[in-house]
Amino acid sequence: MRYLLLFTILLLAKPSFAQDSLVVDPPQTKWNMFKYDVGSMFTGIGYSYARPFHWQGRQWAQFGGVVAGTALVYTADYETSKFIRANRESVPNWIRDYGEIYGSPENNFLATSGVYLFGLFTKNEKLRRTGVLLVASAASSGLLQQVLKSAVGRARPESGLGKDTFDPFNSNRRFHSFPSGHALLAFTNAYAIGKQFKSPWAKAGIYTIGAIPGISRIWDGQHWLSDFVFAIAISVATVESIDRYLDRKYDKKYNDAAERQAYLKDKKMSLDLNFGAGTVGVVMSF
Repeated sequence: MRYLLLFTILLLAKPSFAQDSLVVDPPQTKWNMFKYDVGSMFTGIGYSYARPFHWQGRQWAQFGGVVAGTALVYTADYETSKFIRANRESVPNWIRDYGEIYGSPENNFLATSGVYLFGLFTKNEKLRRTGVLLVASAASSGLLQQVLKSAVGRARPESGLGKDTFDPFNSNRRFHSFPSGHALLAFTNAYAIGKQFKSPWAKAGIYTIGAIPGISRIWDGQHWLSDFVFAIAISVATVESIDRYLDRKYDKKYNDAAERQAYLKDKKMSLDLNFGAGTVGVVMSF
């Protein structure tokens, strides 16, 4: 009788034990996702600013290559600016208008926020992650270029003062040429979006579209070519850095599982750029 009573107690208790051992995660609400994503944006921005403190020899060599490449373009700024501006009228108006409108900070952040919000409301983690990457990268690079513009104080081509005129911390916008804000914001988005595609042709098309706002500012006499080149370098470095950080925060990415493992294995640094002293432009490895 004693054994029968013990068996009965265990039999009755078994369902409760099974129920207690089953861990069910609460459903993710949009509000919780939003809070998590906003936190990831801010910490991602901080991560991108902290990266130079962790650079080693290879990263500093690449940074030196960026500076050398920009300096090389700088030597020909007058000639390139004159040539590009002389061909302005041959460019269709809709292309010039697109470059001016899309590169503005207001429209840029409206577009990036739209991507993120669509991913949030559809609960699509891949799209949410892309939106976080877009917003955080634009905010990080945008703030940096504002600081650099003021600190460098380079005169714009339209000022007529020449490419070698610098007046640091001058509040007049005529001395806010370096680097190009339109180029930086537009190409930051293009580079982040380009990561969603494996085809080099798709990437090239996206990068070309992303470069138009920066080039349009050269057409309009607002920036020199070296302003554009250095802005592109900042864009790529910022996106790579924040993208690397978000690998820790999100499970899903634009690549499948096998590609993701290869991506993380090959990604040894936050700045995956190669600039040669004899290269005019940007050389990127994928």
